[in-house]
Amino acid sequence: MSSPKFPKMLNYEALKQQFSDEPSTNHTTRSNEDALNFEQERQAKTQGLTGSRLRSYAFAKLTRREYSKADLIEKLCLYAANREEVIALVEELAEENYQSDQRVAEMTVRSQIRQGKGPNRIKMALRSKHLDNTLVTEDLKEIDWYEQAYQLKVKKYGTEVSKDPKIKAKQIRFLQYRGFEMDVIMKAISRKTDDFDG
Repeated sequence: MSSPKFPKMLNYEALKQQFSDEPSTNHTTRSNEDALNFEQERQAKTQGLTGSRLRSYAFAKLTRREYSKADLIEKLCLYAANREEVIALVEELAEENYQSDQRVAEMTVRSQIRQGKGPNRIKMALRSKHLDNTLVTEDLKEIDWYEQAYQLKVKKYGTEVSKDPKIKAKQIRFLQYRGFEMDVIMKAISRKTDDFDG
């Protein structure tokens, strides 16, 4: 048969080598980093870390992102040989300001506000990270929630104040879901554009 129906079988090994060993430094560095992180975690899991190895692993975690004290303890306990050692280490890291619940709380608030979340959703986010609301009480007081809610309403529904009960109900549900209080919501959805002057 001189003209076969199917082309020659592909040499997958050659193709894999050709495309995976490209000298793209960014890709290579990234995969090397991922491989190291994976290897680090694998070793940590199998060995039950203690002492300087546990400390190094904690620092490696904290250089990648901020953790609340409770989250860091839980994360390290997955790999440590001894829970009491983890708790003592995390307390020490907090005293030396390598770990800070205050920083994590402030970052959470900023991030949530950027996403258009109200105070109730922010408090939920703080609880999910095992953080106390009192860490950011002052920050939360300084925010103009009415303005935040109004800007969200305008972005989604425009500046017109609707008389239609169905549209009003939709706007209320939207802002409630975002975590705003009812009094703020009612003010935001009934604010007219000329209220800017007053």
